[in-house]
Amino acid sequence: MALAFDEFGRPFLIIREQESKTRLRGLDAQKANIAAGKAVARILRTSLGPKGMDKMIQSPDGDVTITNDGATILESMDVDNQIAKLMVELSKSQDYEIGDGTTGVVVMAGALLEQAERLLDQGIHPIRIAEGFEMASRIAVEHLEHIAHKFEFSLTNIEPLVQTCMTTLSSKIVNRCKRSLAEVAVKAVLAVADLERKDVNLDLIKVEGKVGGKLEDTELICGIIVDKDMSHPQMPKRIENAKIAILTCPFEPPKPKTKHKVDIDTVEKFQALRKQEQQYFDEMVQKCKDVGSTLVICQWGFDDEANHLLMHRGLPAVRWVGGVELELIAIATGGRIVPRFQELTPEKLGKAGLVREKSFGTTKDRMLYIEQCANSRAVTIFIRGGNKMIIEETKRSIHDALCVARNLIRNNSIVYGGGAAEISCSVAVEAAADKNPGVEQYAIRAFADALDSIPMALAENSGLQPIDTLTAVKSQQIKENNPHCGIDCNDVGTNDMREQDVFETLIGKQQQILLATQVVKMILKIDDVISPSDY
Repeated sequence: MALAFDEFGRPFLIIREQESKTRLRGLDAQKANIAAGKAVARILRTSLGPKGMDKMIQSPDGDVTITNDGATILESMDVDNQIAKLMVELSKSQDYEIGDGTTGVVVMAGALLEQAERLLDQGIHPIRIAEGFEMASRIAVEHLEHIAHKFEFSLTNIEPLVQTCMTTLSSKIVNRCKRSLAEVAVKAVLAVADLERKDVNLDLIKVEGKVGGKLEDTELICGIIVDKDMSHPQMPKRIENAKIAILTCPFEPPKPKTKHKVDIDTVEKFQALRKQEQQYFDEMVQKCKDVGSTLVICQWGFDDEANHLLMHRGLPAVRWVGGVELELIAIATGGRIVPRFQELTPEKLGKAGLVREKSFGTTKDRMLYIEQCANSRAVTIFIRGGNKMIIEETKRSIHDALCVARNLIRNNSIVYGGGAAEISCSVAVEAAADKNPGVEQYAIRAFADALDSIPMALAENSGLQPIDTLTAVKSQQIKENNPHCGIDCNDVGTNDMREQDVFETLIGKQQQILLATQVVKMILKIDDVISPSDY
């Protein structure tokens, strides 16, 4: 692309391969971008809320994903348009930062784009619209601070945390046993949380799934589950007060790094070589026995001979355990990962009260449970379910619940869900619009209308009359000055979200509004789209 001037000194652009590029300018570019953003938001609109629908996405290699999670839906979709990709990034950033509210943030951005389109048709400049939206988002975020409630929880009183996690899980497939799953998630987070620093390391929570059983069989294990079994079928299946040697060196004779050839021309030489190998294995097993270990967990495989020797010496062993699992086992048992047999010492052994092998159903599937660990800071959530898709979706739902519990430990402020917070912000933003003398007041008013789109989508998905329901709740909020009135999606018979125990985290809600506004501002500021031709 190059800049040139005509005979009157006016600049114009020369674009290489002009005929093969398409170019949109001015309002057309903005309209096209807005249409792309709205199209993505429309897909997710029906997935919002407890009565939201699920989406089934088939990947190119035939894998099927059934999910309600906004970030997963958009990630699995093959999106070509650049603006639509921005919406995908939007839900991803909400997922990384907050973990919950990935659908709502895209629906919110779609509603803002819809309002911006109407303002553009009225002839308002896109920059003024963007500035108005920015002012309105600041008003909304401040208002959320005012209507937020702090609630206290402790290790003995986890009910408030459970209630908030239940709100998150109510919009997922797993909502029929949301109570038990919410309790599992909260207990897992509190087990690994550092309450003094208000920090939670979610890497210490391992989520493992196994097809079979019922969703209700999902349990929290204060320890680690490894999807492996003992290396020899005759090794003991239950070890109490285990001392675990965690090794990253293989039970094999050492191999030279260079290429080598061994010439064996007599039986004696072969015997000597075999004896030497046997001696290596003997020494390795003996070293493990000498330091007092009663279980060996190894990252690599064993020779059959090593396996046989371990069996004879009464030293149970597990092989081919992944690196991440080894680290978690080391954290949980307080052991050290040992890279060479020479470095094994009794201090480096991990300790666990019970190691047992458990088999499932009629299949030969077996898993290893390492429980009652010295350091219970690593836990496992073990999910059961009817099929693979249910388990995958439950993993995603549990991840959302874990993130919500983590956010509450970081900042224990909550706002009320069911669209109550959005309606309250909408009323506050509408009131603030009249105080603004400039053209921005149109944009601020439009922002208030866009905030109403979330409760409207909730009502629509619940099979209620959207406009009637929204206006009734809004007038009730203003009349009673009560920011806790929301949409009664589950038909409980009350609009008060305090009675229904529908909570959301304050930081999650604020992040939604800020992220959606930023993306919409970015889209509005684009006035020229130059795209290559389709070959």
